[in-house]
Amino acid sequence: MPGADLDLMRGTLDLLVMRAVVPKPLHGFGIVRWIRQATQDDIKVEDGALYLSLRRLEERKLVRGSWGITENNRRARYYELTASGRETLARDTATWTAYAAAVFRVLKSQREAIRLLEQLT
Repeated sequence: MPGADLDLMRGTLDLLVMRAVVPKPLHGFGIVRWIRQATQDDIKVEDGALYLSLRRLEERKLVRGSWGITENNRRARYYELTASGRETLARDTATWTAYAAAVFRVLKSQREAIRLLEQLT
């Protein structure tokens, strides 16, 4: 089911992007940097994937983009969460957290089963 994997990844990236812009509006590079730092470099976001995510979020009116000047005096589009985006972020965070907890329970029980089998062998 490659489509399901892609949908999960898209949803996860959208969730991370929305979370990145909670404290303040950020431009694309700032969002990528925030995700990298928050995940201790475990998740690296490619530019193309980021801008597709931002476009999806803007189309759904979950983030709003506006032009501004970066710390390096360059023009860039800054993204901020909308009121609808805040509601969606809260709901999706709860859903994703429950989903991840269920997956971790399965993986933990799987590890315990493997250990038990190893002890029997």
